[in-house]
Parts: sequence; structure tokens; C-alpha cells
Amino acid sequence: MRLKNAMMLMLAAFIWGTAFVAQSVGMDYLGPFTFNGVRNFVGAAALLPCIWFLDRLGKKEQTKEAQEKLKKRDRTEFGDQSRDKRKELITGGIACGVVLFAASSLQQVGLQYTTVGKAGFITACYIIIVPVCGIFLHKKTGGKVWAAAVLSLAGLYLLCITEKFTVGKGDVLVFICALVFTMHILVIDYFSPKVDGVKMSCIQFFVSGVLSLVPMFVLETPQIAAVIKSWAPILYAGVLSSGVAYTLQIVGQKGVNPAIASLILSLESCFSVLSGWVILGQRLSVREASGCVLMFAAIILAQLPERRHKGQKGNISERYERKADEN
Repeated sequence: MRLKNAMMLMLAAFIWGTAFVAQSVGMDYLGPFTFNGVRNFVGAAALLPCIWFLDRLGKKEQTKEAQEKLKKRDRTEFGDQSRDKRKELITGGIACGVVLFAASSLQQVGLQYTTVGKAGFITACYIIIVPVCGIFLHKKTGGKVWAAAVLSLAGLYLLCITEKFTVGKGDVLVFICALVFTMHILVIDYFSPKVDGVKMSCIQFFVSGVLSLVPMFVLETPQIAAVIKSWAPILYAGVLSSGVAYTLQIVGQKGVNPAIASLILSLESCFSVLSGWVILGQRLSVREASGCVLMFAAIILAQLPERRHKGQKGNISERYERKADEN
């Protein structure tokens, strides 16, 4: 895996982990759907100047030679390709937006019934679910990743299942959220090599925000005064968690095995525990802390380099990189 991709995914994980605090604090005044709706519109708006700037930068970098070649090409063929690209961009943005709405809604509601640290680690369940789904999508995953997944499952057991073998309502909702986030990772894996990641990210936030309007007005009573009181967590969750982090995920995940990408992104669980402890004073029991340690060990295990034998073609991450370069 390229260091650049890994760093982008790691930064996204850090922002998401600390954003759990903003999401929890934001619901002191707002309902979960109102909070998600506003943050998604803020995230979409934050990306508009980025799209404008990147488009201007791309046009300036285009050489005269490239422009001449463009003029000589068959305009009909070029127009068809442009329409196909636009169609894929819109389709990918809508698909990501629908899945993101479902996942973020479940997570936001679940945060009302569980702690920031536990929510972060339960959300990280996608590190197990992604390689399982990958089997059906013909994406091979090495034994080391499977061992890490089993280790993380043991950690989740200690973290979520009490000594009386009961599971909290919030834990169940956040676990379902992890299932949906798995779909989000796989959808991004399909579309990100084909379209502009920043533009797709902007579309997904707009779609997710629009979908949040229905339950927001039906189930909640949004008030401007409450939104103003929650301006700080909304801006953090909207601009950084939505606008920046999800864009980093889309761009950083390009050409990377989704199972490996999910393991890096799951570091948000560690950051959520630390931020919940430092900022909100939320603490974990010895049993829950042991579960966190096991999950962190699983993440580290999955990132250890594979041993290569003579004549071996390279591990799956390297093959993904070559495929991305070809595209």
C-alpha cells in the first residue's frame, strides 16, 4: 500500500474518532436526524470551493499539447465519454449518499444509549464484515487479515457483551450501523477508481442531507436556536468529519484492498476512546479496556507486511496499486 493512501485513511480515522465527541455533544440540543441533516449540508457546502479550486488547478496544468489532441479527437466520442463519466459520478454519489444516510442515522441514534468509546469500537466491526463480504465479491484476503478479524471479534465480545450476557440497545443499533458502513466501503471501492472522489463525496452528503429531512420533520422538532447553540459540534462534524474525512476515505481508498482499508479506518475506535476519556471523562471497565486492547492488536497484526517468496507476484495490496496505476 502506498504511504500516501495509508496516511489519508489514518487521518480520516482520527477525525472520525474525535468526531464521536462532537456527535454526542451536538445531541444535547438537537435530535439525531436534525444533527445529521445539518452536518451533511455543511459538509456538502464545504466541498464546493474545493471542487472549484481543483477544477481550476486541473485546467491550468493541462498542457497546450494535450489541448491540441483534445481538439483533434472525435467530438461525438468525447461527448459520449463525458456523459458516461457524469452518469457514473451521479450514480456513485447517490448510492453512497443513501448508504451513508442509513449508517450515520443508526450511529447517531445509537449514541444516545451507549458511550462514545464503545460506539467507536462497535462501529469498527466492519473490519470483520468487509473481508467476509469480499468472498462473495471475489476479493481474496490473506490468512493474516482473517486472524486479525477473529482477534477483533474476541475484543468486541469483551467490549459489548456484559458478564450477564446482555447487550445494550445502543450497542445493537451501532452494530447494525457497522453492517451498513461495510456496504459504504464496498460501494466506494467500486466507484472511486472511476469518478472524481471529491465531487462524488459532495453529492453523497447532499443526498444524505436531503434524506434526513423527512425523519427530521416527522420525528423531531428542529429549531434554529438549537442549531445555533450546537454550532461548534455541527461545524466539526460537518466540515471535518463529513467534508474532509469522507473525502479522504474516497481518495485514499482508491486502488487499495477494501479489507486493508477497513482495518486502517477502524483505528477511529481507538481515537474515539481516547477523545471520550480526555474530553468527556467517559471511562471503560477493565473488561471493556481488554476488548479495546485486543482490537487494537488485531489492527496492528493486519498491517504487518507479508513475507514474499521468490517469484511471488506480490501481495494483494500491491496488485491493487498496480491496477490503480493502470487506470
